[in-house]
Amino acid sequence: MRTELKPTRLDRVFSRLDREPERPAHIDVPVMTRHRVVLFSSTLAFYAAIVWAVIITSWLVRLDWQIMFFRPYQQWPEIHAFLDYYVVLGQRGPTAVMVAAWLGWRSWRQHTLRPLLALGVSLLLLNITVGAAKLGMGRLGPHYATEIGSNEMWLGGDIFPSGHTANAVVTWGILAYLASTPRARRWLSALSAVTSLGVGLTTVYLGTHWLSDVLLGWAAGLLILLALPWFEPLISRAEAWIFSLRDTWRDRRTTAPAPAPTPAPVGTSTLRTPGEEAASVRDTGIAARTAHVPIMPLHLPSTPHSARSERAPITPLGHRRPPHADRMTRGTSTARPVAGG
Repeated sequence: MRTELKPTRLDRVFSRLDREPERPAHIDVPVMTRHRVVLFSSTLAFYAAIVWAVIITSWLVRLDWQIMFFRPYQQWPEIHAFLDYYVVLGQRGPTAVMVAAWLGWRSWRQHTLRPLLALGVSLLLLNITVGAAKLGMGRLGPHYATEIGSNEMWLGGDIFPSGHTANAVVTWGILAYLASTPRARRWLSALSAVTSLGVGLTTVYLGTHWLSDVLLGWAAGLLILLALPWFEPLISRAEAWIFSLRDTWRDRRTTAPAPAPTPAPVGTSTLRTPGEEAASVRDTGIAARTAHVPIMPLHLPSTPHSARSERAPITPLGHRRPPHADRMTRGTSTARPVAGG
């Protein structure tokens, strides 16, 4: 038996996704080509070089201290208010909400969950890799430096690499990674590069990061974008699993099991005559009425059976007729008076 239920809001969302997309759905999925592998290896080498330069307190650390003593926020105070708002483009919460809204609309229109899943995977990789590097190297920021000229490593900080910069590279770069046309990919790549570059330099202007923090943040975010094609098979399996789970849940809601028929007793015929059926109904009613009546044992006296003529007459209980004296017992004769005499 199938029962039609009122569709919920989630049902309407998935039914909208089941429609044909208005834009082409056959979008090329990036693969790990040789060119991308070379870029990934080069960026990884640059990442390691920045870390090593800071650990050995090289010229890069001296440049960090020179910029800090220059205090850009005091040199150009007229742009301080604007850059206070601009740096929000690198904060994880607001940027993730804005980009997720855009990619959710794309998922709606193109009948796919890949944009949202790709964003989720990239943010997960960002939190794991950048967070582990921050806690592992424990570098202090410019405002908390303890010794002039030192690298401020392993002192309990969480500034190296720059989280704002890496988040700007990943969050805005994912739009270019998921672009549907080569032209859109080029324009979005340039826009994300300018945005992430501006966010990184803004943190240096405000004095919240060293320059080396920003360089390592750019490398960390670019490594995540270059490594995303390795996770495309996982994203495809996750999308297929979500849609199969949706179909199973929908079938359970719309299909109800039919009641199973009661089987007839083995060896009996289901055809009955009208007399047998009436007798069965009567017996069933009698059995139902006597089902709760206890049966008491009946004890008879052990006296010899007497003949019917020797039994004493018994007046039945409840006899309401009064006795008549003028009535005679049957079998007796009475003399009638003779008329006239």
